Amino acid sequence: MSVTGRYREAWEGFWREAPDEQGAVFWDAEPTLTVARHLALFEPHLSDPGLPLVDLGCGNGTQTRFLAERFPCVLGADLSAAALEHACAADPVGRAGYRQLDAAEKGEPQGLHAEFGDVNVYLRGVLHQCETDDRQPVVDGIATLVGERGRAFLVEPSEAAGLVLRDLAASPAGPPPKLAPVLRHGIAPGEVADEAVPEFLTAAGLTLLATGTLPLTTTEYTPEGARVELPSAWYVAGRVA
Repeated sequence: MSVTGRYREAWEGFWREAPDEQGAVFWDAEPTLTVARHLALFEPHLSDPGLPLVDLGCGNGTQTRFLAERFPCVLGADLSAAALEHACAADPVGRAGYRQLDAAEKGEPQGLHAEFGDVNVYLRGVLHQCETDDRQPVVDGIATLVGERGRAFLVEPSEAAGLVLRDLAASPAGPPPKLAPVLRHGIAPGEVADEAVPEFLTAAGLTLLATGTLPLTTTEYTPEGARVELPSAWYVAGRVA
């Protein structure tokens, strides 16, 4: 089985077992604590806010539905068909569209771009969960999607987040309930070097327009009752004349 094939099967298994309710998955935090904060950083850099917006790696669509209330055309895209079943079930009125997409397969982003033209892309915590060999192809796919006018917003846990996750996983009581299924299905979060994401963007032909740091909120809590937040870095990229 290919790298992407193993990755796809891991995610299908995870999402087939995932509960339906919002917040039951480790990273499925409330939009007011996640995408809303990211939009405040992203929107000033949009050259054309009217472009379609693709939530890449949308999972169960919690953030997608929030985006659909603020942009005229929003598409949630994910590698996992089971994830999209959750997303569609949670959006019965169809505020957003949903599409299965493997961004690491060159032809699939090309096909989506042929259909929609240039788009803006939102990507939250996806690269660090990709297989190492798929990370550059995924960013290449993002570059295809944004084309000449679109912008991409990426947020990824920083290297320091690895220590937080390892400490959680190594708890004497075992991993916390919402992290345990991620580990069990073989999609243990990997570490992306802090300098790697800008390098991926440059290699894909994109220009880094802005960057910064911001805690990435999860739905899990420490034994002391504090919300688990992962150190993260965010990036805005696109093509400039």
